Amino acid sequence: MDTRPDVRERQAGLRLAPLNVTGDFSVRWRAPLLLLAFISLFAGVAAGLARLGWLFAGPAQSLSAMHGPLMVSGFFGTVIALERAVALSRRWAYLAPLLAGLGGAFAMLGGSEQLAALLFAAGGAVLSAASFVIYRQQRELFTLTLVLGAACWLLGNLAWLAGAPVSATVPWSIAFFVLTIAGERLELSRLLPPSPVAKRVFAALMLGMLVAVTASTFAWSEGTLVLGACLLGVALWLARQDVARRTVRGKGLTRFIAVCLLSGYLWLAASGLTILASGGLGYGGAAYDAALHAVLLGFVFSMVFGHAPIIFPAVLRVAVPYSPYFYAPLVLLHASLIMRLVGDWMLASEWRAWGGVLNGLALLAFVLGTITAVIRGRAGRAPTPARGV
Repeated sequence: MDTRPDVRERQAGLRLAPLNVTGDFSVRWRAPLLLLAFISLFAGVAAGLARLGWLFAGPAQSLSAMHGPLMVSGFFGTVIALERAVALSRRWAYLAPLLAGLGGAFAMLGGSEQLAALLFAAGGAVLSAASFVIYRQQRELFTLTLVLGAACWLLGNLAWLAGAPVSATVPWSIAFFVLTIAGERLELSRLLPPSPVAKRVFAALMLGMLVAVTASTFAWSEGTLVLGACLLGVALWLARQDVARRTVRGKGLTRFIAVCLLSGYLWLAASGLTILASGGLGYGGAAYDAALHAVLLGFVFSMVFGHAPIIFPAVLRVAVPYSPYFYAPLVLLHASLIMRLVGDWMLASEWRAWGGVLNGLALLAFVLGTITAVIRGRAGRAPTPARGV
């Protein structure tokens, strides 16, 4: 693997625009932004456990209502915006992760919901602008998809800022993640180019998703029902077109990434099927929990686990050597999510609650494993190259 910073960034999928190092921030300015994201992650996990009935004294209990915003915008919004800023390599683009990170901090302060929503929306606006600049530089279907994903994050936070409950913004959050991940995988699929027909199917699915989330604002059941169909369609498209179908036969990091991707697509399909079987996403309840966490936990975090060993070197310029340990958090994530969903389907609150605890432990194991790998990398061990991911 080439160890030059610009090459690592391009291997990580951050290849959307020519790098302009003179206008970029050094790593020492990126690290605090990533720290803000992980603070939101752990606060969001604690808030989620409080929602499941685990009695945390003080802050965690009061944060329970902020579980969604902390995870979606405080953590993922900051990380995705930081990745996009590195790709664009313009200083103003770093306002997006900064605003999202600060929004997460204010979300952790009681009584600051409006300010948090404003900061998240502002971060979404900057991310949308940065994504549009990238699209202007490279007019491709995948860059357009990334613009639409950023716009969904912005619109969801604007709806929250305008007074909509957090639950009403869930379709926008789902669209933000699915469009962003699908766009990045489409960009990487040039290694296994989709046919013109496949590209038209992809575009139709993305359009259908936008129509669905917009319709959910006025007709929740109907809009989310269409969203479920689109999620299933995107999962099938990605599973069919992604180069991971071939690289899963590889070794080391290459195979690990492919396993993460393919297992994530299964969770995306499971979410779509659950929504379809329930006649829509619904508000609260077992089916809502199952569908929501299948996509936002199973699908999204599978992508995070798989791409962390190549994203961290690109963003922080540190080596993350592959280790078979990487599979441990992934297996725990899937097993705990199955336990949680079984609890939903059986209406067994204990299974659901313990599944949530194990979900949190899987994320903690992932973070600790990544830190350990970084320490190994700083000790001078060369990272295992991942080819064609």
